Amino acid sequence: MTAGPPPVPHPAAALTALELVDRKGTTTVSVCLPARDEAATIGPIVEAIRREVVEAVPLVDELIVVDDHSTDATGAVAVDAGAKVVAAAEVLPELDDRRGKGEALWKSLAASTGDVVVWLDADLVGVDGSWVSRLVAPLLVDPATALVKGWYRRPTGTDPHGGGRVTELVARPLISALHPELVGVRQPLGGEVAGRRSVLEAVAFAGGYGVDLGLLIDVVRGHGADAVAQVDLGERRHRHHPLAALSVQAAEVLHVALRRAGLGAGDGAGAVLRRAGLPDTAIEVRDRPPLATLRAP
Repeated sequence: MTAGPPPVPHPAAALTALELVDRKGTTTVSVCLPARDEAATIGPIVEAIRREVVEAVPLVDELIVVDDHSTDATGAVAVDAGAKVVAAAEVLPELDDRRGKGEALWKSLAASTGDVVVWLDADLVGVDGSWVSRLVAPLLVDPATALVKGWYRRPTGTDPHGGGRVTELVARPLISALHPELVGVRQPLGGEVAGRRSVLEAVAFAGGYGVDLGLLIDVVRGHGADAVAQVDLGERRHRHHPLAALSVQAAEVLHVALRRAGLGAGDGAGAVLRRAGLPDTAIEVRDRPPLATLRAP
């Protein structure tokens, strides 16, 4: 992968959901949505996926919401919309209880069964079934593809390209300096991802918001940059976080990028973000081990 013009979408992304059903054979597909306090947005996402690629076209075999310690009605809304809801704390309960996006993704992988796993963020507006079909398409038709990343435009306010502040200010400089093999990935922190279970269960999952970059680095190391396909999802709209919250996300991304480059100290336990005028904030950057190692005899 190289920098420069936008990547050409994988040609399989042009196939319709119905055409992909003919291609999928016995391969099963799980869609997983990690969610914490997303009652306002989770319902329409689940409804669109269920209606378009579960019922109208049987592309998706399993639709799961992993509820990451929500304090609102996220779980109830997701159930009403047609998803199976799993509490993150109830997956692998023999392990210590952690929170954060990376933990929810790892738990969703453990709780789901599909040969192909699709992740979508749960705070999105305007999701439809075509997002799922575009993400799974390269995996269903191209055996050389291990991971698929979505890319999109991210408007904010009157700026059509103003979203993705952590990506532009933190992830891209880190990739350029430490992980140049990833410079061609348009949305390295994007949560719209699909992968083969055999690949995903063989890699560690970083905690917190560093999980997307960690997965990308590890999959490319194990399978090569050409094993990562990219597909155009159009426009991505979601709620925008205040800077104080984004600094926590940025710190988690920074730690994972440094540790994957061999520059971080320890295993990430007890990591803290310190900021003048604000209380110290714990950040989650510890890895969960590859699931395959937990399931080995």
